[in-house]
Amino acid sequence: MVENELRQAPATSRNREPILAVLARTLPDSGLLLEIASGTGEHAAFMMPRLPETWRWQPTDADPGAFANIDGHARLSLCPRILPAIMLNVRDTTWPIARADAILCCNMIHIAPWEAAEGLFAGAARVLSTGAKLILYGPFKRNRLHTAPSNESFDANLKARDRDWGVRCLDTEALPLAEKNGFDLEEIVIMPANNLTVIFHRR
Repeated sequence: MVENELRQAPATSRNREPILAVLARTLPDSGLLLEIASGTGEHAAFMMPRLPETWRWQPTDADPGAFANIDGHARLSLCPRILPAIMLNVRDTTWPIARADAILCCNMIHIAPWEAAEGLFAGAARVLSTGAKLILYGPFKRNRLHTAPSNESFDANLKARDRDWGVRCLDTEALPLAEKNGFDLEEIVIMPANNLTVIFHRR
């Protein structure tokens, strides 16, 4: 795939700097970062060259059709520490990665059935060791309420497209699921555009 054919996600240019800032201050000194649902691959291409050279980035997606785009952005970044994209469906009981030092998942659990969130936490529990971080980015409800009118409209749009989709509630959905799978909440970071970065660590 040539450069001018690569897909781009408009939201990436708005959120990549704030997400990078969170990763830069919360990741340990070195390791393998497993990205779930890499989409266009732009996060890896932007962030990995700006993270320490002791880190490698493993992009994944449940759609093999995304791999050429992900790998194309990786080539343009000129960063050899971005590994070739691989197939990973969070709902599978066996993942193709046996161990990772951190997991990043952006904008997935609201554009997927709840079973995907359940699979994400269950799989993360299998591949992360004690203290390792699972980092989620996206819109969340707090105390069953939307944090902004725009998020409420977005939620309605998602549910109109698929009734199993929707903005999840951090307090009543994500946190109990994390607890069930052996994760503790470490930090909630307020992000631009009424989004949150939610950091968990493996017990």
